[in-house]
Amino acid sequence: MSKLEIRQFSCLSDNYGFLVRDPASGETAAIDTPDADAYLAAANEAGWTITQIWNTHHHFDHAGGNAALKAATGAVIYAPKYDQHRIEPADHWIGDGDQVRLGDHIADVIYTPGHTMGHIVYHFAGQKIAFVGDTLFALGCGRLFEGTPQNMWDSLSKLRAWPDETVLYCAHEYTQANAAFALSVDPDNPELRSYAIDIDQRRAKGLATVPTTLEREKAANPFLRPDTSELAKSVGLSDAGPVEVFAEVRARKDRF
Repeated sequence: MSKLEIRQFSCLSDNYGFLVRDPASGETAAIDTPDADAYLAAANEAGWTITQIWNTHHHFDHAGGNAALKAATGAVIYAPKYDQHRIEPADHWIGDGDQVRLGDHIADVIYTPGHTMGHIVYHFAGQKIAFVGDTLFALGCGRLFEGTPQNMWDSLSKLRAWPDETVLYCAHEYTQANAAFALSVDPDNPELRSYAIDIDQRRAKGLATVPTTLEREKAANPFLRPDTSELAKSVGLSDAGPVEVFAEVRARKDRF
């Protein structure tokens, strides 16, 4: 089976757009649609034709370009069934346990409520690639606009169970700010300190910090570490469970 081709590009103020192509069939999926013009320009530059749109959740900077991109390309839109009536237009409503196909490649649909209650992510398990929207960021996670700490911890636990080498494409360039916060709650983590230095060096050169790997995030991302004694102790909750620790870390991030 051919290897998926991925184009990543900046759009809006801090979003990343992604085009994913199966070279054998030419089928190309736009992951979310923050800015239809940016997606069309990226596809034109690559010589690709967008045939599908895969939404992760209803927020405007993820689905706001659906109509314009569909009008320009005729692409078929797949969107989370939990967001019906909040995403327009959509051709297929999908949910946890479903699969979407790009040529011969299959992505599993994983329901990850927390940031919103309709959020889904797309996991190409065969190629160890995932598009995680606003559920997980490099050194961060999505703000809980609609869900609870329990919702988000359950969702992140699903992602954390994937193979360490899984490559994670998250939707925003938030990593440098996330690193500053992570160091405030987990200052003695050597993997985090090393990661933060690398981030600063990359951003100084104007380079992206996305994608990341699950292995690196498990070692350094505080939102994937609330069940560790080190982080629990650092936030003064040594005797608490992971949901309580996660809630405290998320609350601190909201105030940071």
